[in-house]
Amino acid sequence: MGFIIRVLVSALVAYGLASFLEPHIVIDSYGTAILFVLLLGVLNLLVKPILVLLTLPVTVLTLGIFLIVLNVLMVLLAGKLMNGVHIQSFWWALVFGVLLSFFTTVAMKIGQK
Repeated sequence: MGFIIRVLVSALVAYGLASFLEPHIVIDSYGTAILFVLLLGVLNLLVKPILVLLTLPVTVLTLGIFLIVLNVLMVLLAGKLMNGVHIQSFWWALVFGVLLSFFTTVAMKIGQK
């Protein structure tokens, strides 16, 4: 049940952020946001670990800051693979990804109380 709630909360946050950041980030509907969040989760589970391993030297040299770039790439890839999601640029994906992580975490912490 916790997984479903986290997906629904993350999708709500993503949809709200897209409305706030429009026209730079566009998510057509809440249903699209749910699919986007699920796809992002699958990419983070399957693709991101491989990229982390391949870019380990760069990550070590940048003291882990390169992991932010990998997070942005996952958001961009999910946006490219999803119909109904448009992300204007790397920088807007960075803003969206950081805000999505922050507000989802805050919402989940509030929900636990």
